[in-house]
Amino acid sequence: MVDRVSTGLPKLDAMLGGGLLPGTLTCVYGATGIGKTHLGLTFAEHGRVADGARGIVLDMNGRGDSQQHDEYAARLFRWPLKAWTHTVTPMSEPYPPAGELDAFYSNALRWVGRVRDFQVPTPDGSFEFVWNWKATYGHALYTVRPFVYYHLAAGTRHVVVDGVEPMDAPADSIQFFMFNELYRTILHRDAETLGMEICLPVWKHREFIDAHRYDHARVTTLLLVTTEETRLEDLLARKVATGDVGATANTILALGSERVGSRLARLLCVVKHRGSAMSDGIVEYKITPTGIEM
Repeated sequence: MVDRVSTGLPKLDAMLGGGLLPGTLTCVYGATGIGKTHLGLTFAEHGRVADGARGIVLDMNGRGDSQQHDEYAARLFRWPLKAWTHTVTPMSEPYPPAGELDAFYSNALRWVGRVRDFQVPTPDGSFEFVWNWKATYGHALYTVRPFVYYHLAAGTRHVVVDGVEPMDAPADSIQFFMFNELYRTILHRDAETLGMEICLPVWKHREFIDAHRYDHARVTTLLLVTTEETRLEDLLARKVATGDVGATANTILALGSERVGSRLARLLCVVKHRGSAMSDGIVEYKITPTGIEM
């Protein structure tokens, strides 16, 4: 029987045939204010119970912590969500200072907009990234890489990526570009290889790298994507466009609202869940002072 990864919500786990499949990507779609961040933080917090280590939260919102991650974490879980600041440039001291592993939040990737906003045309008619942006983005990765690596090396297996904003054509989104890079080159990178990229020179830090290997195929990721559609019916009718990471994600959850009599109800359904049984039901949930109730 395949192990499952709990979302932290038993009723949602039941809808997922027992939970998420380990090592997979789940996309959560819904409009702003529908409860995606609550769901993400619940998943991250549950890592403390399941793995002995909380999940990490990577906020890609260009306006900073507009989703109130720290306020929600403190109120729901008494979790002081500190921001990671440790940066490791090549050949610098790689190990984070004392207390940095208590920082489970990063907002180092703050760019929003279209990919073309960060590119210039070339003489052959193609486009390339502006050098200044490439340098700034590369420096941000000097923070993101150790943020991910040291937490995964310490036992974290739950990753939440939040703050992805609506875009008519996902392939045009700089946020989708960055997430694809993040997922391919950091989150699902072999632990030894990632450690060798960060801990330079490798011969000096070989013992640490060998002692902190982890199975990257057991890291489960939730990507929270904001949509223009607010109604659940509109979300279910939403076409998967070119470049939409949901096309390759293992699991898709849709969170939307519908009018029920004189009130507006929040509704959730499982749209896709490869490799597992899943519920075809639509379930109402509420956002309460203690979190999501289904």
